[in-house]
Amino acid sequence: MSSPAPVPASPGSSSQRKRGSTESIGLYAVQCCECYKWRTIPTKDEFETIRENFTADPWFCSKRPDCSCEDPADIEYDSSRIWVIDKPNIPKPPPKTERLVIMRGDLTKTDIYYVLPNGKRAKGTGDVQKFLDANPEYKDSLSLESFSFTMPKIVEETVSNSSAWKTKKAKKQDKTNASSSKN
Repeated sequence: MSSPAPVPASPGSSSQRKRGSTESIGLYAVQCCECYKWRTIPTKDEFETIRENFTADPWFCSKRPDCSCEDPADIEYDSSRIWVIDKPNIPKPPPKTERLVIMRGDLTKTDIYYVLPNGKRAKGTGDVQKFLDANPEYKDSLSLESFSFTMPKIVEETVSNSSAWKTKKAKKQDKTNASSSKN
């Protein structure tokens, strides 16, 4: 079974975001459940709608205007970029919130945050609960069940071919070696 996949920009590309900015994702794509070709999704909002309903409403090329399984894929699954596969059926972020997927600098995992209506980031359901306790006016429109901190899976074989990943891994190993030689 295929599932929606946000596709982060390749490290070092011009669309790569700096630490502390909004998000690491540079491109969204979904795999057709019939032909298994990857199709780019133009907006984050559209991707989140597809992801939220993926099991109940699988995605097919024919759902996109002027597209069919006979058309060439929009993007090929390869190691030219880092691929991150999101789990299906993650709920769309509640109104006045935004779900951020931020790849760590060492490219080993992602962190999930929600930007809440007050502009602060929630790192887990505890942060959301604190926000709701401090802002009772949102209790009717925001529920804990509407937030998913499930991390997407980084496809390791696409990371290991990344020269930026190799450079960061080598620097990390150099630091480890340097600290162990001092002891």
